[in-house]
Amino acid sequence: MSFDIEHLYKLLPAVYRIRDLEGIAPSLPAEDQHGPLKDLLSVLAEQLGVLEENLAQLYDDQFIETCAEWVVPYIGELVGTRGLAAFPGATFSQRAEVANTIMYRRRKGTAAILQQLAHDITGWDALVVEYFQLLATTQYMNHLRPQNQAVTSVRNWEPLQYIATPFDKTPRTADVRSIARNRGKYNIPNIGIYLWRLQRFTASHAPAYRLDDQRFYFHPLGLDIPLYNTTLQPVAGKTPGIAVTVNMPINRRVAAAYLDMYYGEDKSILVFQDDVPVLPGYNSSPATPVSDLVSICNLSDVTDQFGNVIGWGNMPATKIAIDPQLGRIAFPAPVPANVNIYTHHYYGFSREMGGGEYGRTHTFNLDLEKVAILKVPGDMPAITDALQALALTGGVIELTDNEYYTDTTAITIAAQKNIEIRAADNRRPVWALSGYIDITGGADTQLSVNGIVISGGGLRVPANGTSGAPNLLGALQLQHCTLVPGHTPAIKNVPAQAALPRVVVAAAATAVTIGNCICGPVLVTEDAAVQITNSIIDAGSTSAVAYSAPDGNKPGAPLSAENVTFVGKVSAMILEMASNTIFYAKLADADSWTAPLYAERLQQGCVRFSYVPPGSRIPRPFNCVPAATDDPVVVRPAFTSLIYGDAGYAQLSNSCTERIRKGADDGAEMGAFHHLYQPQREANLRLRLNEYLRFGLEAGIYYAS
Repeated sequence: MSFDIEHLYKLLPAVYRIRDLEGIAPSLPAEDQHGPLKDLLSVLAEQLGVLEENLAQLYDDQFIETCAEWVVPYIGELVGTRGLAAFPGATFSQRAEVANTIMYRRRKGTAAILQQLAHDITGWDALVVEYFQLLATTQYMNHLRPQNQAVTSVRNWEPLQYIATPFDKTPRTADVRSIARNRGKYNIPNIGIYLWRLQRFTASHAPAYRLDDQRFYFHPLGLDIPLYNTTLQPVAGKTPGIAVTVNMPINRRVAAAYLDMYYGEDKSILVFQDDVPVLPGYNSSPATPVSDLVSICNLSDVTDQFGNVIGWGNMPATKIAIDPQLGRIAFPAPVPANVNIYTHHYYGFSREMGGGEYGRTHTFNLDLEKVAILKVPGDMPAITDALQALALTGGVIELTDNEYYTDTTAITIAAQKNIEIRAADNRRPVWALSGYIDITGGADTQLSVNGIVISGGGLRVPANGTSGAPNLLGALQLQHCTLVPGHTPAIKNVPAQAALPRVVVAAAATAVTIGNCICGPVLVTEDAAVQITNSIIDAGSTSAVAYSAPDGNKPGAPLSAENVTFVGKVSAMILEMASNTIFYAKLADADSWTAPLYAERLQQGCVRFSYVPPGSRIPRPFNCVPAATDDPVVVRPAFTSLIYGDAGYAQLSNSCTERIRKGADDGAEMGAFHHLYQPQREANLRLRLNEYLRFGLEAGIYYAS
């Protein structure tokens, strides 16, 4: 029942309603024709409505799906759910945890629920291995276990491809060490929980890098990268002996055996010639099997007696060859220069950083879109044309595809105007520069670059414009960009470039902001200001310069760094704030620098919860490592890889000390991947495990990536 005023008023006898309207002027609007009795009822109706709403909410509060947020802990207490540590971006909610508790408990003690629990709590792909099933045991004649042979069978090739992986089915002898401390695995009470921390990212219709007319790379910069699988779709007559249910690098032998499951539309790999996919029914008969068009093989380098690379092995004679472990493509005949090769594939990385096919609209300058937005290609054929059109008005230049762009032109912004150059959402174009792009502007101007991979050259803000007047550019903002660390190859008409600083700022008025980026060295004059967050600044080696003034020796602009991984030496006038940051640096032999991390002014600034290399000159640190009593050889960062392009690039290794892996101010890891909150995910999983393990079993957590 709804207790609104009209409903209550109509419940009164007509005589009272007539008496209530006596004395009301007929000329008044209908909504104003009410007497004192109706006014009284309106007050009662309002309070009755509050009571009605409260009763409805009390009913909703009986159910976890509809209850108010404050009720969730009380329902959780009733079912005995222990709360998990919450953190930003967590894949679970307290409401979902309480709602799933009964479902979890109904399947308590099974491998399936442990695997689902690990996935739901951590948000990572998970696999549970019951090691007691893989023990090489003496056979009991009444209960034969033919899969538990003490000698490995070499007749079946498929299990051999997964040895030393979580999918290893080879029986082993017992290991009596504790699995909880990641010491032993194969024993009767042992359960292994494997977690894949690396995420899978899409590259759709992305240009393949042309090494020559027959050899191509999946990576647009010509890097060797492993290709990742997507969800495998079953094919009639072909069932893998070992079902891979997680996102992981593709194995050559497995992909060759089950080519129809890995290659094709909506699958893990697809090659295009211009816009035509290499598939049956396009440039061949629909009845042609995929195996007649594409083969999987090893395209590793072939070297001469001196170790020089002279080609690739196993070049094809009749069909396209793909190496999924190296990310290479070889054609049997030269591809004409006017034919472009594109690919659809997946690659691995730790998080959304440096640009890619993921959502970034929350970082766009929406106010600037109201001025003007030019799409390239579309509204304009090239970036240069769009820049000329927006030079006086400002606006947005949006790159709408994943193509190469080779414009290398100076950028001039009129006073009090802003320009944003960005990749469209879910796009990852490559801007290949033949040198530096000089950026100048009048007072109160800003250039933003978002979602673009920049190779070859870099961005430079000179002290003066072309007329000799001071450069007054107010701000340079980089968001979700990659300014490729190290050398870059020749792309189209852009020559190969040696490693060089990617951001050089000599203008005193410019404030530089870098967020969620991968970038080579940053050199900024001491009169500017720099803020870096959630990024990797990679000089290529620990003794190279990652941050300084433009001359590479003097201290650079005052620096604020939060959740950053620096690979290389850093010198700043002031370390205004360095928090949860890794400064991975050391001095070279006979180095002209006096410290790997140097701050000119020690009376200002703050360094907290960071890794600071021994011998650094900084303001008094707070909760930094290594401490004076620590062994600097032990307490230092260890990375999965420091090679740009690797899936585990800049990821802290499992062997890294906990002083760094859990050393941030909130207990997360230091460095660029702080916001993944990996220690909290693992701690939450450990908190839940014992509740769902069978009596007498013990579990160990292993990172598979």
